[in-house]
Amino acid sequence: MSILESHRHDERGDVPGWVMITVMSAGLVALITAVAGPRLQTMLTQALSAVGG
Repeated sequence: MSILESHRHDERGDVPGWVMITVMSAGLVALITAVAGPRLQTMLTQALSAVGG
């Protein structure tokens, strides 16, 4: 096995780690949105009302 083939094999083994990081990040975004979404929407509505009104 050449060095290039060994390096290519190592990169392929790291893919599940990146998939896990991506899935966990998406989960955190969904959780934060579910928890803070209504409050953020209220803040945005109040800010827009203050600027427009």
